[in-house]
Amino acid sequence: MRIDIITVLPELLKSPFEASILKRAIEADLVTVHFHNLRDYTSDRYKSVDDTQFGGGAGMVMMVEPIDKCITKLQSQRTYDEIIYMTPDGETLKQGIANQLSLKENIIILCGHYKGVDQRVRDMFVTREISIGDYVLSGGELGAAVLCDAIIRLIPGVLGNETSALTDSFQDNLLAPPIYTKPRDYKGMKVPEVLFSGNFPNIEKWREEQAYLRTKERRPDLLED
Repeated sequence: MRIDIITVLPELLKSPFEASILKRAIEADLVTVHFHNLRDYTSDRYKSVDDTQFGGGAGMVMMVEPIDKCITKLQSQRTYDEIIYMTPDGETLKQGIANQLSLKENIIILCGHYKGVDQRVRDMFVTREISIGDYVLSGGELGAAVLCDAIIRLIPGVLGNETSALTDSFQDNLLAPPIYTKPRDYKGMKVPEVLFSGNFPNIEKWREEQAYLRTKERRPDLLED
């Protein structure tokens, strides 16, 4: 998989990809991530990427021309499955979306800033708009990092245990069940006996029941889906 991220703050984005699972995925050539500074595609000496909005109003708007130049250049080099715009009014990121995107070959992620991008960018290029929640950040970079993490960890070979991602919360519209490790008894709080039974069908049944109960208590809306 190849991910191209268009941003005005590439330095803000790089650190998550220099550690942990994302770093290992890149080093193993399971994914390549490229950062494109939008200011490199400007035409004035000030490297301006934003301007005031027509019709008046507070806040600056990212201009269409630099974004057009950047995306057009990338598209001349390869075909992209998705061009994603990170925006608060996009569809909320859920596990199903991450599952779908993990199967793609080439993706562009455009990070918004200021009041957002000129609508013509969305009309010409964007195939999907994604939000990481009902709140506003100062830019789309942190949202892009979240999206990349959610996608990359699902690529075969990235996680040490191939089944780990399949048992995460939300994969079956259920939250994950309680999990335990050593010690068996900590300050009187004991690990459920079923986990030591060696009866794996019973263990899986217990986990399924606990996942359902936890979801019913904390996120009953997921059960409605």
